Amino acid sequence: MTPDASTWRSSAEYDHLDALTASDLAWEWLRRNEAYDADFETLAASDAPEGLSDKIRQRWGLRFPRRSTDATA
Repeated sequence: MTPDASTWRSSAEYDHLDALTASDLAWEWLRRNEAYDADFETLAASDAPEGLSDKIRQRWGLRFPRRSTDATA
């Protein structure tokens, strides 16, 4: 997916970044990384335990200090 770069100089397009936490900001940039996307797609198609292998966690600096909760509950 190629992002729309037509408004990249518009500061209004980035105002929402001011309210992000450090982990939210990291995710915003990581999800745009083509190498990460390729790793994720490869991993998603495999039978890696619990969805992420240690190799992927180490390569991309991912850590999950606690289990996520069901936001719809």
